[in-house]
Amino acid sequence: MTDSRPAPIAELTLRGVLLGGLITLLFTAANVYLGLKVGLTFATSIPAAVISMAILKLFKGSTILENNIVQTVASAAGTLAAIIFVLPGLVMIGWWQDFPYVQTAAITMTGGILGVMFSVPLRRALVVDTDLPYPEGVAAAEVLQIGAGSREGEAEARQGLLVLIWNSIASAAFAIFTQTKIITDTAATSFRVGAGATGISGSLSFALIGVGHLVGISVGAAMALGLVIGWFVLVPMLTAAHPAPSDIADWVNTVWKGDVRFFGAGVIGISAIWTLVKIAGPVIGGVRSALAASAARGKGETLALEERDLPIAWVALVALLTLLPIGWLLWDVIAGGALVGSAFLLIAGALVFVLVAGLMIAAVCGYMAGLIGASNSPVSGIGILAVIGSSLMLVGLFGQNPGADTTRALIAYALIVTGIVFGVATISNDNLQDLKTGQLVGATPWKQQVALVIGVVFGSLIIPPVLNVLNSGMGFVGVPGAGPNALAAPQAGLISALAKGVLSGDANWTMLGYGVAAGVALIALDELLGRLRLLRLPPLGVALGIYLPMAVILPTVLGSVFGWFYNRWAHRSANPEIAERMGTLTATGMIVGESLWGVVFALVVWLSGSDAPLKLMSGHETEALIGGTLLFFAIAAMLYRRAVAATR
Repeated sequence: MTDSRPAPIAELTLRGVLLGGLITLLFTAANVYLGLKVGLTFATSIPAAVISMAILKLFKGSTILENNIVQTVASAAGTLAAIIFVLPGLVMIGWWQDFPYVQTAAITMTGGILGVMFSVPLRRALVVDTDLPYPEGVAAAEVLQIGAGSREGEAEARQGLLVLIWNSIASAAFAIFTQTKIITDTAATSFRVGAGATGISGSLSFALIGVGHLVGISVGAAMALGLVIGWFVLVPMLTAAHPAPSDIADWVNTVWKGDVRFFGAGVIGISAIWTLVKIAGPVIGGVRSALAASAARGKGETLALEERDLPIAWVALVALLTLLPIGWLLWDVIAGGALVGSAFLLIAGALVFVLVAGLMIAAVCGYMAGLIGASNSPVSGIGILAVIGSSLMLVGLFGQNPGADTTRALIAYALIVTGIVFGVATISNDNLQDLKTGQLVGATPWKQQVALVIGVVFGSLIIPPVLNVLNSGMGFVGVPGAGPNALAAPQAGLISALAKGVLSGDANWTMLGYGVAAGVALIALDELLGRLRLLRLPPLGVALGIYLPMAVILPTVLGSVFGWFYNRWAHRSANPEIAERMGTLTATGMIVGESLWGVVFALVVWLSGSDAPLKLMSGHETEALIGGTLLFFAIAAMLYRRAVAATR
């Protein structure tokens, strides 16, 4: 007799894992550079799915579930790159001179694995038994289903890959051309406003245009509001209150860095707390539902294949075993230093903090990803709360300003604990989005959860060398020896400054407090706009507009306007869903090309020993700026026209 049972569908395959790892290499490097430059990262699920479909179609027996595994691996690793919002702080405070491979990979890997484990029991509650929209997860599932469903889907996948490649090339080529100094991509000026002063600055960056397109007009408008509050309200007021005889530009930048950024941090912090309050009820209910489902399965209830998660006993065992390398990481900070006498108390307290805070953060970030998407989820706000929480825990043990050596070691300790918790936040923020995609395409949850762990491992192995190349070739703003191409690493700078301020007792609590008060008003405004069904202004977007440099915010806002006009056209087109996806791939290509070139350029700077190895001319700044601006907008128009043509 012949076996009539259907052959198993290929899902967790070696080629799928390897392809996911290859895509991980590209997207993780791009996200590390972008995050250090502008404090934002981009979602990798949809472009990874498009690339996967286009490549796996060349092989026999490829399936939608195999493509889903590829995007799961790649998106997990790409998201984990957000760990750079914390780790550069260890270089900024002088604890590390570079990024030691084992420690950097271990911080990233342990936090990421805990993020996967903590999100497993939440899948049923926050993915299955919920009406959360999961915008990015649903979009990725649509891409996979179209690619698997028809010849037209195959054609769309090929066309989408071409759009991604050509936009990446154009974005990288423009960035390379600016390094020759024949054209320039930045302009800034400062000027007096009454008794005070302020400034205007902007950069021509396709990566930022792409970011603006992806975050959308609501976040773009919120950032624009934050820019107005920061640069045209706060900076003029504070400079007038603190006159300085120095250069106007230095005066303005000093006030912005020392006061306005902390105001923005206050807005970020209260926005994150507000999110916790809003979702506390649904999250508690969801966890109860997950526990009830687990108990039913334990009594022998048979679950369908698409409902089988990793066994909860394995999840608990892996989570507990992960605490061992975390304990070693913490001991590595303490050993032989000023904190060695309190080693047991410090390590035990930190492990409890990681477990308790990690579980809460996994639930919060998973819910936020389901509500507004992983890209728009305010993970940086969670990082700010985590570093304040860990620093206050250390203040409770040692008091404030216990001595220079002790304070420095405590800051490093707080940053490493925060880095691990931040890894939990970033991965749980992404995981449930991927699991939603899997639910919609009929994937096996435990296989996806294994793929998520593999993605974490891939990303953890790639991130340290990329960080070292960027640190050696460019450096970070404020670190001795940093060159003119130094990366801002805005979140890392803020988080390390907060840790230092809390532990030394000189935090700018006044501006943080004002920021909290303003955040409350912004939350009320956003809620009112929601009730009136008008354009929302997410408080986190406003905070980023205050906190990030104007040169970053202006092109991002411009990109959101470009994206809004493009999406308006897409919704009126013959194939609105395909048209909108081509726009997403256009924006993603803009980000990937410039970001990957940034990594390559850092390597070139490092090898050449020159801050401007490609410079061909100097002077003629006005002509270079005009020429760069005209070329930039001409290329942008061409790229969007190609996206329109790709849908016809």
